[in-house]
Amino acid sequence: MNAEARLRETICSVGASLFARGHAVGTAGNISAKLDDGWLITPTDACLGRLDPARIVKVDLSGQAVSGDKPSKTLALHRGIYARNAQARGIVHTHSTHLVALTLAGVWRDTDVLPPITPYYVMKVGHIPLIRYRRPGDPAVAAEVAALADRVRGVLLDRLGPVVWAPDVEQASAVLEELEETARLWLMTNPKPAPLDERALDDLRQSFGARW
Repeated sequence: MNAEARLRETICSVGASLFARGHAVGTAGNISAKLDDGWLITPTDACLGRLDPARIVKVDLSGQAVSGDKPSKTLALHRGIYARNAQARGIVHTHSTHLVALTLAGVWRDTDVLPPITPYYVMKVGHIPLIRYRRPGDPAVAAEVAALADRVRGVLLDRLGPVVWAPDVEQASAVLEELEETARLWLMTNPKPAPLDERALDDLRQSFGARW
């Protein structure tokens, strides 16, 4: 099995895992992976729980689909992230319930949608800014996210959910899951927990290279 075939299988397995655990629903969300000669991206309106490796779209470096079905409407968003961040080789976007709910209830801050309430959120996720609502596929969103792509690991799209990138698809999925779990914890606690203090944050920076 060559590298592209393996990536197609990985996208399918990650999509199935996210869907099985309720992080993706219906035909919402998309996954992509960077190749040396372009990208792979899930088709538009595809269910992440039932992806077919052969139908995943291959897009060349000019952005033209060369095989598979019609690409996701967020293709420009994915391309912009890859262009800005050379370390990003996998992107996952879902409409995860608790993160969408967080945008409806009100995020902690526009620059940090959640406070640093757990060490693993600080270590594995870091700062996640809010991108104010525009329709799905709006090119202005792609430009706004691309401008941040080399500074953070992901963003939260208002009313639409998280977009997370990493050196591969599996790592991106893990970051997204930590982000979703932290949103769930934040929404279910009352009164709200205090963020980790500066001493604790500095310890995480020194011990684990946390980006906070």
